[in-house]
Amino acid sequence: MHRNAALRVVRVLREHGHEALLVGGCVRDLLLGRDPADYDVATSATPDKVMQIFPQTYAVGAQFGVVLVPLKALGDDGRGHIEVATFRSDGAYLDGRHPDSVRYTTSARHDVERRDFTINGLLLDPLSAHPNTPHGEVLDYVEGLRDLERGVVRTIGNPEQRFAEDKLRMLRAIRFAARFGYTIDAETAEAIRRLASQIHQVSCERIRDELSKMLTEGRARRAFQLLDETGLLREVLPEITRMKGVQQPPQFHPEGDVFVHTLLLLENLPAGCSLTLAWGALLHDVGKPATFRRAPDRIRFDGHVEIGVRIAEDILGRLRFSNRDRDQIIALVNNHMRFADVRKMKDSTFKRFVRLAEFDEHLELHRLDCLASHGSLDLYDYTRERLAAIPAGAVRPAPLINGHDLIAAGYTPGPRFSEILAAVEDAQLEGTITTRDEALKFAATNFPPNYNKSS
Repeated sequence: MHRNAALRVVRVLREHGHEALLVGGCVRDLLLGRDPADYDVATSATPDKVMQIFPQTYAVGAQFGVVLVPLKALGDDGRGHIEVATFRSDGAYLDGRHPDSVRYTTSARHDVERRDFTINGLLLDPLSAHPNTPHGEVLDYVEGLRDLERGVVRTIGNPEQRFAEDKLRMLRAIRFAARFGYTIDAETAEAIRRLASQIHQVSCERIRDELSKMLTEGRARRAFQLLDETGLLREVLPEITRMKGVQQPPQFHPEGDVFVHTLLLLENLPAGCSLTLAWGALLHDVGKPATFRRAPDRIRFDGHVEIGVRIAEDILGRLRFSNRDRDQIIALVNNHMRFADVRKMKDSTFKRFVRLAEFDEHLELHRLDCLASHGSLDLYDYTRERLAAIPAGAVRPAPLINGHDLIAAGYTPGPRFSEILAAVEDAQLEGTITTRDEALKFAATNFPPNYNKSS
């Protein structure tokens, strides 16, 4: 349906005497047989003309010649928009991200020449489609079709100039190469290596978003190998680089060092996995380099979870994750070793464990962790079977008593209420008490009203 909306934009612009073509990623994806996530239109019409033709347009990027036409204004029931950009050439990129000025042009070729990569610089006339060109006529001024056929990510023009203009393009080159299984053109890769240290001119939020896409598009291992090979990894995530060469006990980790283990785990992340699971997978062993120790019996990483939590907090804070995502990723790092004790857990401990928010992510991280090391899924299978055997509602049952009940029973309100109620809940989860009267009796027996823990 979005394609129909884009065709309507092209058709209407042409009816008003303007040139209009599909451009960028949507053209690339159509030619690769992929379903584009969105459609962009390039046109000779200036932003004010576009806004006259489509009155409901959002002028969010008009200073760069970009306006958005809502899908609903085009008869599409979906959310979103069609981006319409005026043909332009850019002024200087003084901040390493955005041009300080733009000059509108009537030349589609000039517009393409200021874009990032050849595979993203293809133009398509969708209204000229016929059996021999089902998507329409392709206009290729930068040998993008050749690079699509060869499977190469290459900048348009001089790579150092393209990256100097916009440092984010270095990360985008990695992401596209990983996503499509392409190689990076030798000159393009060398330019990334020379300019990698300048990636810090890009905002932390944009770096976070690019890394998150790499982690969740199904080619995370390849993406992080390319980040490492180009020198970008040590710039954006030096904590991951430090995993390289950190040996592990071969009886538990026959696959190799911590970096290799992490890459193997990333390789098994499916396309479309949650952002929090992906980052939890990347960071779960981030505390190991700092805690490596050769003990008489074997290599050990004592306290690597606690250290890993602190390092992960630093990374997530630096990249400005939302509180919700941060809390879940930290929880994944903090709890990933608890599966080792799952067979020994009391019922109450086990039920509290599986009550963790998004427990399915904890379970999936454990599965991926096992597959990337010793390969045994015994504890994973045991956890699933034990969880399945618990009656519905027994993991998080309604409390048998509350603070008001304790006050009515003669207890003075205070900090110990939480201790008493937690002990009552444990007994309830263990199945030793099941009624309100039994809960009050349990409290009176174990925590009499005059009970004082400090005495």
